[in-house]
Amino acid sequence: MTRSLTQIVALHLSVLPDGDLSLLDQADTVVIPGWRGPDAPVPDDLAAALRAAHMRGARLVSICSGAFVLAATGLLDGRRATTHWHHTDVLARTYPEIRVEPDVLYTEDERLLTSAGSAAGLDLCLHVVRQDFGARIANQVARRLVIPAHRDGGQAQFIPRPVAKHAGRRLATMLDMIRGRLHEHWPVERMASEAGMSPRGLHRHVCDATGLTPLNWLLNERVARARELLEETRLPVAEIAHVTGFGSEAGFRKQFRRITGLTASDYRRRFDATE
Repeated sequence: MTRSLTQIVALHLSVLPDGDLSLLDQADTVVIPGWRGPDAPVPDDLAAALRAAHMRGARLVSICSGAFVLAATGLLDGRRATTHWHHTDVLARTYPEIRVEPDVLYTEDERLLTSAGSAAGLDLCLHVVRQDFGARIANQVARRLVIPAHRDGGQAQFIPRPVAKHAGRRLATMLDMIRGRLHEHWPVERMASEAGMSPRGLHRHVCDATGLTPLNWLLNERVARARELLEETRLPVAEIAHVTGFGSEAGFRKQFRRITGLTASDYRRRFDATE
């Protein structure tokens, strides 16, 4: 019997710098895409150059383990920061002056931005693009990269467990149906009936799938849809509150601000893609 073999060729790539630390004197934004490891020392000249750049007004952005470079500069002392969940304990233990937030995608504090792993680094970079060029350009970049156009920095870094296997297609179908009918009333009993489960079973399966209770998942989906409408349409806030299933405009505004940290009006001004 003849076997067909697939040969795998490994490409060894090298990234070589074409400048030195003096380039930081001209930079408006400095990105640290990673570091050798939490225990790897940061050269004094690099730390000094980063401090000088920040003092001059530059924005410093770290991705994943790059947070350890920013931490070594002392600039993060007393400020919020994060890194990959695997290293957050080490960061907090090594630099106790930093307010380490282990369960967020990224943080921003006085032109110092940090992110979790590589995917969260993309979210942070899109956040920077939004700040500099607006929502329309950021959305175009997101579509090109085939990633979500906007994920709040405060979202959890990861979902601990996948959808439970015994929940099967019924749960996924029910969640998709609700996303398409957010304006309707969705008590837990109705969700459970649509999924063919008991309310208690629904609670367990939705928590397994999303890390949220059914009602908190529903609330987050409604706010996510409201964000899209605020970005991409000129619908009045009252109408957005209605089509996303909030009982009142006041209730919508309260929950939107609690989850996003911005008022609906401020969010629209910041991320308007219709201009």
